[in-house]
Amino acid sequence: MGRLLVNRDFILTVGLILGLFAGEMARFSQILTLPALAVVMTLSTLEIRGRHLKPVSALLRAGLWGILFNYLILSGILFLLSRLFSHDKALADGFLILAAAPPAVAVIPFTEFLKGDRPFSLLATAGAYLAALIIMPLLALTFWGSGLFNLSSLIKIFFLLIVLPVAAAQILRASNLDSKLQNIKGPITNWCFFIVTYSIVGLNSRFILTDIYEVLPVMLAAFASTFGLGLLVEFLGRILKVDHKRLASLVLLGTLKNYGLAGGLALALFSQKTALPAVVSTTFMVAYIIWLGLLKKWFGPGKAKQG
Repeated sequence: MGRLLVNRDFILTVGLILGLFAGEMARFSQILTLPALAVVMTLSTLEIRGRHLKPVSALLRAGLWGILFNYLILSGILFLLSRLFSHDKALADGFLILAAAPPAVAVIPFTEFLKGDRPFSLLATAGAYLAALIIMPLLALTFWGSGLFNLSSLIKIFFLLIVLPVAAAQILRASNLDSKLQNIKGPITNWCFFIVTYSIVGLNSRFILTDIYEVLPVMLAAFASTFGLGLLVEFLGRILKVDHKRLASLVLLGTLKNYGLAGGLALALFSQKTALPAVVSTTFMVAYIIWLGLLKKWFGPGKAKQG
């Protein structure tokens, strides 16, 4: 039992199930999601040294990879999915908002889970967030004809969940406190993700469970943009002999959006139905990470095969 309480896959699975079927307490736990993510980000970047963030050319290259995989590839797929839902404008708008969103901040800690290239994921995610400051308003003007998005939420996320945690991690390293956290870093990270998973899924479970016939097509689309696209990226990466650590990072960048931000924008600017793609995709993101973690255990570093 003790091992289960520190097992990441078990903890995430319990968080997902409780969120879906016993999510009443999520309205209270949601206040803890931002601090929990900040803690996770800090712990996940403890082993990233200043030299990993230099030179500037490395930052630019990683940023371009982040834009390529998260915006050109994943957003392109989400745009095509929005066309499939053209008969239902609310759902089509929901997928377009997902396409406009930056990558999930959780790409960085999930990279650690999968033994990927953490410095690369950090720089690629940061680069994609900076690009989002331009891309999101442009997409809003293109599809809705106005400056629809308030970028203050995006800027807040960038500083609170990327800049400040990286700075805090460097302070902990300089104070030699990072070594004292090594033995408890894993359990703390896992339980912080339990809070995040339970809160996000619990707050939105009613959307998923109320009308399965309306939700089912969205679920299939969410499956395609996570499991399906991840399989394709993994397959092509292996053919091209991409380093397995770098490939793990690229798979995450190419499959995960900031669904929380997208769902919040959809609810604030459109309707509950427009938020459905983000809500359903959040659930699939958690399931996808559990699946990738299991594959990593089954096949070992560099041997995991999706599907």
